[in-house]
Amino acid sequence: MARRMPRRLTHLDARGTARMVDVSAKAPTLRRALAEAYVRLAPATLRLLRAGRVGKGDAWAVARLAGIQAGKRCSEWIPLCHPVRLDRLAVEVVPQGRDGVRIEAEAVALDRTGVEMEALVAAAAAALALYDMVKGVDRGAQVEHVRLLRKEGGRSGTWSRRGRRGSP
Repeated sequence: MARRMPRRLTHLDARGTARMVDVSAKAPTLRRALAEAYVRLAPATLRLLRAGRVGKGDAWAVARLAGIQAGKRCSEWIPLCHPVRLDRLAVEVVPQGRDGVRIEAEAVALDRTGVEMEALVAAAAAALALYDMVKGVDRGAQVEHVRLLRKEGGRSGTWSRRGRRGSP
């Protein structure tokens, strides 16, 4: 899929001043976005997580709920984002390999603007919450990436990252 680059940055006016994009003339369409984050851990830490023996509690549930909560409040985190009424926001937290956790967040809305930022914020917050849950036993834990995997809807249509699943 060829990448189509915009002719200009949409959040800047003619003078280069940051502004919120006016979407009032756009018709609502189904918008969907999928994002991921990856957290690298010591193998011993992942074993503790799998066994449910992290001292702070259910790290999987905390990460999922943190992601959902943050994605719903995206416009409060990112200054130029529009408030979006989400119809779905799902966060999955899945161990991967011997030393990683993959987080996937999907946002869906019938709206005038995309939900990429909601999915990205949800994935990032889930990764940060997981980090917080394990930092006491694994100071070397790290969030390695947060990235958009796919977006659908609106004027620009569908975009998908090639080779999208898995660790970085």
